[in-house]
Parts: sequence; C-alpha cells; structure tokens
Amino acid sequence: MPYEPGPVWQYEVPTTGSTHLPPDAGYGKALTNQGYGFEVAIADLVDNSIDAGADKIVVHFLRDAERILTLLVIDNGKGMDDAGLDAAMTVGRRRDYGDNALGMYGTGLKAASLSHAASLTVVSRTKRSRAAGRRLTAEGIEDSFRCDTVDPRYAQELVDRYDGVIEWQGTIVRWDQVRVFETVTTGQSDHFLSKAIARLETHLGLYLHRFLQNGLKLDIAVWDISSAEGELGEEVDHIAVQALDPFGYKVPGKARYPRTFTAPVEGLGDVQLTAHIWPAKSKQAGFRQIGSLTDRQGFYFYRNNRLVQAGGWNGLRNPEGHLALARVEVDLPAQSNSVLSLDVKKESVTVTPAFTLGVEKAVDADGHTFHQYLNDSEATYREGAKRTEIVRKAVTPPGKGMDPKIKRVIKEELPEKPGEEPIAFSWAALPVDKFFDLDRENNVVLLNQAFRSDFNDGRRGGSNDAPVTKTLLYLLLEDCFGLGRWERGRQDRVDYWNTILLAAAGAHRERRTQTAD
Repeated sequence: MPYEPGPVWQYEVPTTGSTHLPPDAGYGKALTNQGYGFEVAIADLVDNSIDAGADKIVVHFLRDAERILTLLVIDNGKGMDDAGLDAAMTVGRRRDYGDNALGMYGTGLKAASLSHAASLTVVSRTKRSRAAGRRLTAEGIEDSFRCDTVDPRYAQELVDRYDGVIEWQGTIVRWDQVRVFETVTTGQSDHFLSKAIARLETHLGLYLHRFLQNGLKLDIAVWDISSAEGELGEEVDHIAVQALDPFGYKVPGKARYPRTFTAPVEGLGDVQLTAHIWPAKSKQAGFRQIGSLTDRQGFYFYRNNRLVQAGGWNGLRNPEGHLALARVEVDLPAQSNSVLSLDVKKESVTVTPAFTLGVEKAVDADGHTFHQYLNDSEATYREGAKRTEIVRKAVTPPGKGMDPKIKRVIKEELPEKPGEEPIAFSWAALPVDKFFDLDRENNVVLLNQAFRSDFNDGRRGGSNDAPVTKTLLYLLLEDCFGLGRWERGRQDRVDYWNTILLAAAGAHRERRTQTAD
C-alpha cells in the first residue's frame, strides 16, 4: 500500500522504487586493506585448493640473486575453464558453496591476494579445457575493475613447468609485486625467507592439521632463478608441512579426559564441547610451538574440519596462567545461525551471550559440569608446577638444510638460545682431507659434496637430504658457534672429528661399492 504520513510508528521503512549501484573503482582500495596477515592470506588460497579437491599443494617462493620475486600456490584440484576463471576473478561475486566447503563469502581469493600483491594471476586447466588465465591488478580495479586475459601460450607454459603437481588438471595462483618482498634488502633474502617460512609452516600446520592428518600433501619450496636467462635453477629449500595438532598429546594431563560436555545454547540447540587437559610442562610442538600458552588456552573452533579459531575464551572468562592446560574443541554447526559467526578471514568466531550462558550450564554424561573441568585443569597445572624439572642446556637452533621434522623434535627437546642465527647445512667443494668445515661467521656447517651421493644412495639429494649425517654433525658441532675466542683445544677436537669421519665416509663408500658389485 502507498505510504500515508501520520503519527503511527512504521515497522518497515516505506520505499518508492530501487536502483542498482555498481561499486565505485575506489572500492579496490578497501579490498586491498582487509587486514589479512601474510600467513592468513596464503591459508585462504590453500582453502580454495582444498575446495577444488586438491590433495597435493605447493607454496612456491621464487627468488634471484638480489631479491624475492614471486609467490605461487600450485594445486592438482579440478581446475577452472574460461567461464570459471571469469567468475573467480569477479570482485563481489559470491559463488554457491557446498555444505562441506571451506569458502564462505566469495572474496578470499581477491581480498587475500591484493592485500599483499599488486598483481594477482590465476592460471588453470581442467581435464576438458586447455590452460587459460586471468590477471587482476590494483590499476585494473581502478580502471572499472578491468581483468586481463593471460596469453594462452604462457598459461600452458606455466602449467607445464609445474607438471610434477598438475598432471591433468589444477590451478596456479601467482602473486607479483608482493609488498613485503619489496622491503627485503639485498643479501637478506635467506634471513627473511627462513623466518617467513617458519611462521607459514606453523600457521598452515595448525589451522589445517586435520587435513594434513588425513593425507593432504602440502609443501613449501624455494627456487632460485638465473637472473640472466630467467630460467629456474635449483631448489634451495623444501619443507613438507606437518600437522600441528593442538590436541595431540600422548597421555592426557588428567585421567578420564578428554570429556564431552553438552551445552544447551538458546537459538542453536545442544552444542558439543570436547574438553582437553594437556599434561603439565609438555614440550610437544602442538602445545608449545603454536604461540603463547596464555593466548592458546580456551576454545578451538572448527568449521568443516578447518580450524578457524585457536584459543580464547570468547567472553566466558579472562585468560590466566593457571588455565594454560585447558583447550576445548568445538565444531561449528553446519547451518547458519545468529549465535556463532565467523569473520571473513577465518581467524576468529564472534559469539553472543547465548553461547557463554550455554557453556556455563554444560554437563557431560556423568553429570560433571564445565566449571568442574576448569577446576580440574587448574589443579593439574598447580600439581605440575610443583615437580622439579631437569633444565637442559640451551642450544643454537638448526636452520636451513635440516629436515623440518628433525628441527621440530630438537625444538621440543632442547631450549633455544635467544637471538642466535640458526645453524645451516650446505654441501660445498672441500679439500680431500676434510669431511666437513665450519663457516663460523655465517653459522654454516659445510659438508664435502664429494660424499653427497654416498649418503643419498647414489641419487641427487634435495636441500634437506642426509638427515642422520646432518643431525649427528649438529649434535657434535652446535657448541662451536656463537663463541668469542676460538680455543686451540676446540680446533683440535674439530680436526680429529674430521679425520675420523673422513675414514667413516670412506668405509661407507667401499661398502656401497661392494654391494653394487
């Protein structure tokens, strides 16, 4: 009915028509300032790969002698044809998501990428379509959301370059003019990548741990490019991301845990809370290596097996040291609701008071209350604090060239010296009378490359090869770095270790030769 002015309150605002208002080009600036952290943005790209059915994903850093050039995420998912690429690159277009999809809002690819890179390129192919690509740039968005079509010959060339991942189908997301890369000064690429990859490995290992435990292969690699020819050189680092399970303790901190509590939440129904108590003073990576213990206590929300909040009490109570062992697993309900809402970056969950009130009323099958669980967790912490702990000597951590699984165990077992540059391992041309040498100025253990094939069963090794040899050398030589004056006795020890290991390497080669004959 037409609106008639009067004193009666209008429960709905009366309208006289409508018009479509396309976004102004200035919206592009808002799109590139969504506050995505570097690791969070890459995790969003990996989510898209998982949604596409990929079981093999590689995050690839490319660099030359002077700078870090490009980041790519490559997967073997179902891929996209031209129409699919157009839809994926349309700003503001929301696609239909299945019940189990990790994507939600349809903005992740563009917002996550353009928050960090001035240029986003997506190249893809399906089993039934040729390689095709689209490029979206900050300048293109300002020019009425212009999207460029990638030359199909280059698209095919890029797909062929990564045929070890993409066999019949897959997608490559490429970031160029990455802002944080442009801040890295000449000669600091190794240092920057070492720290950036460590943070990325931790983030992906934590937030995608259920997928990694179920067989997802997710790698991080660094390749050199010859600046003269622009050709891919050798792979200089390769890490297989391992699951960091925030509930991966071997034995619980208190008997009869974990317990499952049922919280009656108004507007949502019963919500299951799986309450865990970690063992006190645990050194496991899933406990200590995922951030501050204060920040990591509390709720762990999952959506379709993807962790979307790692710790925090969401207004139930304030974090405190005595609750450091308390972690609660919650799977978000599949249906949309007004009680639990996830932010666009998939980093945190906002809850209404209905949720916290429901948690306070939660009980398990034995009538155990959630409040009793918090008391149990606090008591376990206090009991553990009374135990005398053997303090192990702090060490300089291992770095590039050491297998990440070994680095993680060393970090679990031994405290790190603060501020020390990690000890790297590299194969080099050394004199015949040396099995190893020390570059103490740069914290590098140099291994004689003449023996490399012997410790790789005759094959060409990767950047993290010969794990047993490198680990034993690390344990022997760790205290040779970070010292002041170099003592004669220490040099003598290094010399006789070298002589003995050289003899052992020769014996190892002879046995290999005899076995081959």
